[in-house]
Amino acid sequence: MSSKRDYYEVLGIARTAASDEIRKAYKQAALKYHPDRNPNDKEAEGKFKEATEAYSVLSDDEKRRRYDQFGHEGLEGMGGFDFSQVDIFSHFQDLFSEFFGGFGGGGGRSRRGPQRGQDLRIQQRITLQESVLGCKKEISVRSPVRCSSCDGSGAAPGHSRETCQMCRGSGQVSTARGFVMFTSACPNCQGEGSAVSHPCEKCRGAGQVDETRKVLVSFPAGIDAGQRLRVPGQGMPGPKGAQSGDLYVDVDLEADERFERDGTDLATRAHVNFADAALGVVIQIPMLDDTMLDVELPAGTQPGDVITLKGKGVPRIDGRGKGSLHVIVQVDVPKRVNQRVRALLLELQKELQTQTEKRAASGRE
Repeated sequence: MSSKRDYYEVLGIARTAASDEIRKAYKQAALKYHPDRNPNDKEAEGKFKEATEAYSVLSDDEKRRRYDQFGHEGLEGMGGFDFSQVDIFSHFQDLFSEFFGGFGGGGGRSRRGPQRGQDLRIQQRITLQESVLGCKKEISVRSPVRCSSCDGSGAAPGHSRETCQMCRGSGQVSTARGFVMFTSACPNCQGEGSAVSHPCEKCRGAGQVDETRKVLVSFPAGIDAGQRLRVPGQGMPGPKGAQSGDLYVDVDLEADERFERDGTDLATRAHVNFADAALGVVIQIPMLDDTMLDVELPAGTQPGDVITLKGKGVPRIDGRGKGSLHVIVQVDVPKRVNQRVRALLLELQKELQTQTEKRAASGRE
């Protein structure tokens, strides 16, 4: 059992809360418990981290779906936040700025160093077999990459970025209007704190060039259409050598000729003749892992009957077993028969008619 509190309880919202309600609840919690407003208060800092973690999950549709279905354990391997390894105040600086325009009226934390690169999002189609068994694929991504000539600095070889003289490296400039001091990004260096006097010829000082590159993506067994994978550090490069963003891969599935998928369940059709359906038979189903599965059809199997085999479907992505395989029986009726088959069918028809009449007669007695 997880020792973490329920995320909806942390934010004080219902499980049916809309995204706007989640956002509003987090804003209230962040304002109340932010360390800048509660200096040296470990309890408030813990509640702030707890609310931030809850918001990071519930504001992400895929993570929220997984959490609603499996709880905290369902988020394992999805790149959840480890607050012991990251500086949450820097990580969520953009979010704070969007919500509140900064904390404490200028007394809040300022961004330290250049911000990370933007995230990229692409869609990748895989086969049903690849989704069930898992696979690794090289995906072509066309995007800006860090310039190899200047290593992302934007400065020509032999030169380096120089401290901006206008803001003296702070990335910000302040102007007074009456008794109020306003702070904004430095217009000379665009808030980076440094500038290039000798730009790199290859990237013209941008620090980035457009390229098509290959990214190896691992698709776990059980991945389904509509789910999203995160590949850390494979997004847009950060400005002037900063950390790159992440690559998000939205999964789509190709249609399969033999199987249909519904969550962790698979469905397939099995064709048998009338005699096999009436007498019973063991048939073989070719599976996605190239093995053959024996399926027993009982005597008297009817067209449209469904044989369900538990544990023979798609592996659950959280590792908790597999879904079911549903075999839908289709009894094939031949359109043409030879003379011998025709004679046998006529004899069978006569015998079945006799049995029907006997059953009807016994019912009247």
